[in-house]
Amino acid sequence: MLNELEISALGPIGHARLAFSPGMTAITGETGAGKSMLLNAVRLISGGSADSGQVSAQAGEAWAQGVFAVSPDSAAAAVAQDAGSSLSEDGELFLSRTVPSSGRSRAVLCGHSVPRSVLADLSAQLVTIHGQADQLRIASSVRQREFLDMVAGDEQERGAYRAAWDELRALDERLSALKSQEASVRQRADYLRESIERINAVDPHPGEDEDLKAKRSRIENAADITRGVGQALAALDSSQIDVDAEGPGAAGLIEQAQQSLRAIHASGPFEEAADRLVSITTDIADVVFTLSSQLDADEDVDDLDSLNARIHELGELTRRWGPSVEDVIAWRDQAVLDMEDMDASPEKLEELEARRGTAYRKALQAAEALSRARSAAAKQLSKTVSEELGSLAMAGARLDIQVTQRAAVAHAGAPATKTTRDSAAAHRSLATRQTQHGQDSDTGPLDAHGRDDIEFLFTPFPGSAQLPMGKSASGGELSRLMLALELAAADKRGDRSEMTFIFDEVDAGVGGKAAVELGRRLARLARHAQVIVVTHLAQVASWADAQFVVAKEIGTADIAEGSGGTGDRGATPVVATGVSAVHGEARVREIARMLSGSESAASLNHARELLASSDQ
Repeated sequence: MLNELEISALGPIGHARLAFSPGMTAITGETGAGKSMLLNAVRLISGGSADSGQVSAQAGEAWAQGVFAVSPDSAAAAVAQDAGSSLSEDGELFLSRTVPSSGRSRAVLCGHSVPRSVLADLSAQLVTIHGQADQLRIASSVRQREFLDMVAGDEQERGAYRAAWDELRALDERLSALKSQEASVRQRADYLRESIERINAVDPHPGEDEDLKAKRSRIENAADITRGVGQALAALDSSQIDVDAEGPGAAGLIEQAQQSLRAIHASGPFEEAADRLVSITTDIADVVFTLSSQLDADEDVDDLDSLNARIHELGELTRRWGPSVEDVIAWRDQAVLDMEDMDASPEKLEELEARRGTAYRKALQAAEALSRARSAAAKQLSKTVSEELGSLAMAGARLDIQVTQRAAVAHAGAPATKTTRDSAAAHRSLATRQTQHGQDSDTGPLDAHGRDDIEFLFTPFPGSAQLPMGKSASGGELSRLMLALELAAADKRGDRSEMTFIFDEVDAGVGGKAAVELGRRLARLARHAQVIVVTHLAQVASWADAQFVVAKEIGTADIAEGSGGTGDRGATPVVATGVSAVHGEARVREIARMLSGSESAASLNHARELLASSDQ
């Protein structure tokens, strides 16, 4: 909802601040007073084109700011967050635009400069202007489809179709990749296949390279190992080396020392020392046994060549797919999986195309359900809007919403027939099917939004041909048509929207009872959303909850520049525009002026009666 609009030095408006409230607000004033500048200000903060010619004379720049109340979970809040801004503590967004008399304009969101497109994205969620310069948007088939979907409430059908469409497109992308990248895919597949075969031929095992290197180290140092072990055994127990060796080793000498202590036949320290020598003898025996077994298990030097050959094979693998044997094994296992996805064989193509055919038929069914929901909503919306038009001074006018299904293509999505085992031929078959309709993939009548062509056709008077919206009505007629559409959508939606609807020229060519009905319907729309209407008709303005008057004032250059000063009485007088809220008797006088151009007793009484009747 638009809480506040503030303007400075824009056209004839030196400065104005309008505080809006929920419901319906009327903006009135004599022709040429400057009401259009208020709409221009809204267009500026909505990211519209900036015109330096709109800057007030003698002012360096024009400025406009809109303050919007926004829910934290709304789409507008999400857009602001994506742009790096957030809601104020009061849940408001500040959109402003500065237009210099020369140079580029500056867009600001909550105090931070942003691209103009950010304001446009935000305003699309916050404001809808229905005026002669703003009606072409609804002429877009995209906007018409979005509007119909909103009225239809077909979120479930659209969600189901979107899921089916995404699945179809994913399969199309896989098939397209096989078709357009056949050579590179085949080269990659050949590389993977050869690499897998080479790794499997070597058949590496986790940790094998480290085990083999340790074994090679022992073989290469076999002489040093034999010499060292032999010397150690000779010192400990020479009989392990030479049974005819003379003299005892360390083990024998300790044994002699133990026996000498036992021969004392005395307890105490001698017996303890003998027991300790027994323990030492046992430890030495274990060492001798271990060293002897090492001599027995000495590696065969003749195996060194085959050992080096195996280590070299593993090294070749780790250099290409390593750095470790474990990495080589992991790469091979992943390559096997990649090969399955890159399989460009006819069988693989047939499998993918069969799945694609199933997905296509599923998407068609979902599109049919969506089309039925749209057609039902289109029929009801056409009837409702046409009935409303009769009460808006457009008797005999009608709206027809056509939902036309695009014709299905017989072969679209059909599985491939098994006619060849040659991969290249299969690719050519796929390419032929996909290029028959000039597309990367043949989705037949489907696109991202279903299979429907939607068109809003307006008949402005009986006997007229059905014409596309935007090309078949005047600005006022189109504004009233949009009012009827917004009313139908609001009644369907039921809840209150954060959108602000601004209507300009909606009363063009309307008078009498039709004007009253127009005001009544604007007030009805205001129960569901904020409505701001620029009007010349008292019968319309009387239905508003609040009213602002735009009027010309004679002032000095200071006032014209927006300073608010009284200026020098001798200064050249200029015409400026002021905007003021009217309440009570002031509003009665404005309604009277709109009725008869005067404030006579009769027109004042008529104004009071009109306000009273509109308040019912």
